[in-house]
Amino acid sequence: MTIYEAVGGEATFFRLVEQFYAGVADDPILRPLYPEDLEPAKRHLALFLIQYFGGPDTYLRERGHPRLRFRHFSFPIDQAARDAWVHHMRAAIATLDLPEAARREFLSYFENAATFLMNR
Repeated sequence: MTIYEAVGGEATFFRLVEQFYAGVADDPILRPLYPEDLEPAKRHLALFLIQYFGGPDTYLRERGHPRLRFRHFSFPIDQAARDAWVHHMRAAIATLDLPEAARREFLSYFENAATFLMNR
């Protein structure tokens, strides 16, 4: 069983992303990095996570290879931005009723991915 299946499918990922962006919307470090309209970013993140955790490859079909470092290179991601991002993702995860193994998998992935994307 994939993480995607274990957490209940796409609805869980869209809830996670909605909760995450609720924090980003008011964050003084992160909000300036995003466009005024957060809806496209929400969709992109949800589709990416769905694909990464074993769901349909809609992200790939719509946007191509994720190329995470390339797509994020133009944004100044320093330790403070990384930590703020992880803080909001941890808070979003805490709002979900997840199997413990999936929760650990999410936390590990997001900590590592956020560090990987640092470029300052």
